[in-house]
Amino acid sequence: MEQTRSAGEGRPARRPGSTDVARLAGVSQKTVSRVLNDEPYVKEEVRLRVQAAMRELGYRRNDAARALNSGRTRRIGVVCLGTALFGPSTQLVAVERALRSTGYSLSMVNTFEGDAGGVSGAVDVLLEQGVDGIILSEPIDEGDGRPIELDIPVLSFGHFPGLSARPMIVTGGDGVGAGRAATEHLLGLGHRTVWHVAGPQRWWAARDRLLGWRQALADASAPEPPVLQGDWLPASGYAAGQELAANDEVTAVFVANDDMAIGVLRALTEAGRTVPGDVSIVGFDDIPSAAFLTPPLTTIPQDFDVHVERGIQNLITEIESPTGDRSSALEPSSLQLVVRQSTGTARTAS
Repeated sequence: MEQTRSAGEGRPARRPGSTDVARLAGVSQKTVSRVLNDEPYVKEEVRLRVQAAMRELGYRRNDAARALNSGRTRRIGVVCLGTALFGPSTQLVAVERALRSTGYSLSMVNTFEGDAGGVSGAVDVLLEQGVDGIILSEPIDEGDGRPIELDIPVLSFGHFPGLSARPMIVTGGDGVGAGRAATEHLLGLGHRTVWHVAGPQRWWAARDRLLGWRQALADASAPEPPVLQGDWLPASGYAAGQELAANDEVTAVFVANDDMAIGVLRALTEAGRTVPGDVSIVGFDDIPSAAFLTPPLTTIPQDFDVHVERGIQNLITEIESPTGDRSSALEPSSLQLVVRQSTGTARTAS
């Protein structure tokens, strides 16, 4: 026997809307809108009831419709380096975590080492998507001299002299201060001077740490040794460490990141130079393995969650309540040298 089919059977279920939420929660549609926009003057009991109705119905906000009404896409673009390095990858996770509760979605475009105009090209892609703001996760100097000018808010995790925006918000760790702190710690242990294994100088972060190292040596009237440069990876630190191990005058080294410091430590150990007996080492980043090396590494952590969250709060404020054509630099997060067993007092030369 042929069975009859009820009206609408076989068609996909209609996506629940805000009117359905209002009906289930027993409130007006305006109240639902206020809860969605996290507006004040909504009783907590009502807010919880509306949120419970949303969960029960599986309601999802229609951001496309909101964009038409507000003139904003509620989307933020991120330009990031296509790398698995600890700093950039950890910072990107912090960005995603900080944006999750704001109602803004995330569009990401990678650039890669050696790409000519990689940052400007990535910015163009994001602008075509109609993003409300842009985040530069790790500014580098592309060397082409072409300025980038934007008329939407930009958040940069570090200085980027080639870019101007209205406004330009700069935040991040204090690389210069970190370089100074690491070097001053080693000088304070009685070392005559401190050698430096720098990161690639296309990175503004590497330049900042190098500058801090130089300032600390100059302030202490300590001689400035030649700079060795790596590429952030342990192999380049190992190569630099072999050069340092062959020089008996080397007793203290500040390495621009922990991964390179691991390579330096390996090279010194293989050459019979003990750490910290013969050579003290300070790194930067405080990667998870730093505390479990032999010896555990003295280093400077980066507080990604703090400066990312503060930067994104300011970016969204500028998107939603523009204050005009201005730039601002947020106070860098505080530095905290984590002293472990890779640093010690200088030995007196025999």
